[in-house]
Amino acid sequence: MDSTDGVVDLIHLADRPGTSGHSVSVRVVGRHQPGILTGHDLLDCEIVIVADSVNATFSVTLLPEDLEDWEDVLTILESGRFAMWLNSGRTPSMKFKPDESRGLCVSVHDGPSSGVTVTVPLFAPSGTWAGEQRDLLARVREVFPREVIETSPGAYEWRRAGNA
Repeated sequence: MDSTDGVVDLIHLADRPGTSGHSVSVRVVGRHQPGILTGHDLLDCEIVIVADSVNATFSVTLLPEDLEDWEDVLTILESGRFAMWLNSGRTPSMKFKPDESRGLCVSVHDGPSSGVTVTVPLFAPSGTWAGEQRDLLARVREVFPREVIETSPGAYEWRRAGNA
């Protein structure tokens, strides 16, 4: 979901309306270091969890590769299999476990900082939830396109229109 403050959802998973009201979102709040070659394409984000008596927010900085990994995770989830995302150890990690009742259990583990793990059951998200997540990913890529290329190890330059 887009908002007027420039925040764009990368992930928004929520219970079917009329159930518990649980949700898990990853919100892109902006570029990590806008205008600085080595930090421009990194995205500052928040993992936001809402469930009964728990409201939690975890800060995370995503690399461009993390967006590619999220696309791969969506493919795994569409096949009904368990998947992990952001499991490098540098950020909070996320686990997604589909269940037989078409629900989805999402766990966020903040190993690098607080050590806290929050697990949220989502009851039968919409049947089109994976497509909706792909649309959100496309929107993030549209709003925050990659604008820097690594020309050789440790050497960066601004991407030109001809450098795709």
